[in-house]
Amino acid sequence: MVDATNGADFSRVDVAAITKTFKLQDRIFFFMTLASAALVVLMLLAILVVLVIDALPTFQTYGLSFLWGTVWSAPTEKFGAVPAVMGTLISSLIAMLIAVPISFGIAIFLTELCPGPLRRPIGTAIELLAGVPSIIYGIVGLFVLVPLMQLYILPFLIATIGQVPVIGYLFQPPAPGVGLLTASLVLAIMVLPFITAITRDVFLTVPPMLRESAYGMGMTTWEVARNILIPYTRRGLVGGVMLGLGRALGETMAVTFVVGSVTRLQASIISPSTTISAQIANTFGEADGLQLSSLIALGLLLFILSFCVLALAKWMIGRSDSF
Repeated sequence: MVDATNGADFSRVDVAAITKTFKLQDRIFFFMTLASAALVVLMLLAILVVLVIDALPTFQTYGLSFLWGTVWSAPTEKFGAVPAVMGTLISSLIAMLIAVPISFGIAIFLTELCPGPLRRPIGTAIELLAGVPSIIYGIVGLFVLVPLMQLYILPFLIATIGQVPVIGYLFQPPAPGVGLLTASLVLAIMVLPFITAITRDVFLTVPPMLRESAYGMGMTTWEVARNILIPYTRRGLVGGVMLGLGRALGETMAVTFVVGSVTRLQASIISPSTTISAQIANTFGEADGLQLSSLIALGLLLFILSFCVLALAKWMIGRSDSF
């Protein structure tokens, strides 16, 4: 009797009304997610529009020559982007050359060689390093790394690599301790935890069967890393490296402490220099008129540069899918 009653109740359910309600809920959910995605795009476009509008006076005054100008002088109102842009690119490149191999080595150690009881503590320490505020890295760099560079490392580089033809021009005095090389080391320390954490996580996605098969065929740990881990996880590795590069390009406070903030184009990487973010941080508060517009133009260049890095990452990931 109960089953019959339940069956009768079920037969009286308005299936069409319930279906209509579900469709309405689904459409509401669709438009909510669409609005969320559109909001991100609108915010991105709004930032771009604001930067372009505020940077227009600079490009109206100097034209495209602002992009290759090498002088930044507020008293004479001559502003060029080359010193800051070159400082940003060179410091980020050196930082990635230092951080990426070390990060890959740490990740391979954690996934392949590290004893089990030590994996979690070391992994947690790396994740904690990623959460340290950038200003702390800047303070440590200023009070610890700069004296070491000034007293020991830079004199050694000048006396050795600085005497080599051609490449020696990159290691010529003055070398007060602050400069592009010091900023690059600080950036490398900052991005290393990010790249290491992502690299370790993507290495852990490799199926154990592939590792066991490789070791069973007699491969060494180096051969497993080179022929199995890195090819299998190349998409994740590209993403991790580009994430680290993005932070290196836009880092402000840590670089400002140790780069020296000299707005001249320098041939030596051990001399004081500047970056886009450091230039903006040092002079934005007291800038007005054409100088303020030039600083915003530098911000626009950094925005475009970061976008190009992300586009390059997507292109590299797309190419990796074709192999």
